[in-house]
Amino acid sequence: MSNTAIPLSNEITFADLNLAQPLMRAIADAGYTQPTPVQAQAIPLVLAGGDLLAGAQTGTGKTAGFTLPILHLLTAKPVANQRPGRPRCLILVPTRELAAQVEESVQTYGKYLALKSMVMFGGVNINPQIKALRGQMDILVATPGRLLDHVGQKTLDLSGVEILVLDEADRMLDMGFIRDIKKILALLPKQRQNLLFSATFSDEIKTLADGLLHNPGYVEVARRNSTVELIEQSAHLVPQKLKSYLLAHLIKHNNWTQVLVFTRTKHGANRLAEKLNADGIPAAAIHGNKSQPARTKALAQFKDGTMPVLVATDIAARGLDIDMLPHVVNFELPNIPEDYVHRIGRTGRAGSSGAAISLVDSEELPFLKNIERLIKRDIPKVTVDSFVPPTNLPAEAPRPPRQPHGQRRHSHTTASAPRPPAGGSRTQPPRDGQSRRPGNPQPGNTQPRNPQQRNSPLPAKPRPAQKPTDQPPLSEAARHQSMPQPALFSPRSGRRGK
Repeated sequence: MSNTAIPLSNEITFADLNLAQPLMRAIADAGYTQPTPVQAQAIPLVLAGGDLLAGAQTGTGKTAGFTLPILHLLTAKPVANQRPGRPRCLILVPTRELAAQVEESVQTYGKYLALKSMVMFGGVNINPQIKALRGQMDILVATPGRLLDHVGQKTLDLSGVEILVLDEADRMLDMGFIRDIKKILALLPKQRQNLLFSATFSDEIKTLADGLLHNPGYVEVARRNSTVELIEQSAHLVPQKLKSYLLAHLIKHNNWTQVLVFTRTKHGANRLAEKLNADGIPAAAIHGNKSQPARTKALAQFKDGTMPVLVATDIAARGLDIDMLPHVVNFELPNIPEDYVHRIGRTGRAGSSGAAISLVDSEELPFLKNIERLIKRDIPKVTVDSFVPPTNLPAEAPRPPRQPHGQRRHSHTTASAPRPPAGGSRTQPPRDGQSRRPGNPQPGNTQPRNPQQRNSPLPAKPRPAQKPTDQPPLSEAARHQSMPQPALFSPRSGRRGK
């Protein structure tokens, strides 16, 4: 793997990157004059036509780092008589929100070009997408699951893809999309340009890159798993039952107007949003069980300021691009330290400052230590003197034990494992933006049909009486021997199922 990197000058401007004039006009309309470090390094490598491996956190401008040169290359080499439903560029992303965001970037920078783009993801009606595929399409932004749905229905032709982009590849692997990615790669032409963007370079990412990229250029604008220096990090040591009260106090007391809050579970996100609304703080939850229109509406209200608090799970919030986001709150710490880096990366973008606040229960202290070890710094522990805990709190429901770091998030479910909480069903088929890691139970067969097979205190149902037969009657002695003895235990009817 090549480690070619371009020396970065602080004086470089977009005019130095030799982009087409329609693109320069769109960049000027957006108010940009100087590229970010990842853009300054990635754009020339992509324009040169080679493969690229780029390590960049979200919020570094990486989306424009590949959309701008792709738009330039496709415009410079037009295709005559292009068939419908046959894109020239395929951009794969892990979540619906990121797909919409990337396609919006394509529209913004390509508005003065004749190129056509389209976005497809699950959670919405597939028929409008099928209709759109009947027209010309140059750039397709898609999530893996819905893309394969269209391939299965023969509404999409991937034989003309010239450029492939895997955006946030680390998250796609973490969500279990590796099998889908391999299926998609098998459908693409062998001769193509490949661009892989990842926030971290795990061994899995290196293996994927080795098999996908050919003598790639290499760009890394931040050290591995580094945190943005402009983010002010702090932790409040607080019992779990007091977290929602402390969060409401922090929002009101500090007059926070835009706060992104992370929870571990969908059910927890719903409960917290309901609690904040009851406290007079407008809040909405987004996660994989929310419909796509509901998620889109909540995100739009959060961006325009009408919804000050957005409560999200890691998967739903991955790739959210919110300018000048001032506050991120970890309502619960993630099991995986790298996820903490992704979470707080929502703030402190484009040179702006931000604050990341973590609410840490005593059971979460080991997770906090793992995070501090990863980022190589201690997170200051602070107290809020103005916070007065309420009295007569309702009894707290028991929580399932947290998995220690090192176990996979989607482990195999066994008969002795606790049931998932309400709102976080594991029996639904995977959707785009949700984990496809094998091991989750399949729909149906979630309960044994025979009640004798349950670990239930209920007695087994009595066996039905035998039907009359044509056999001759038994003798008195034989009949007496065949009758059940009331003082004996019948293992056939009384045995409990294992």
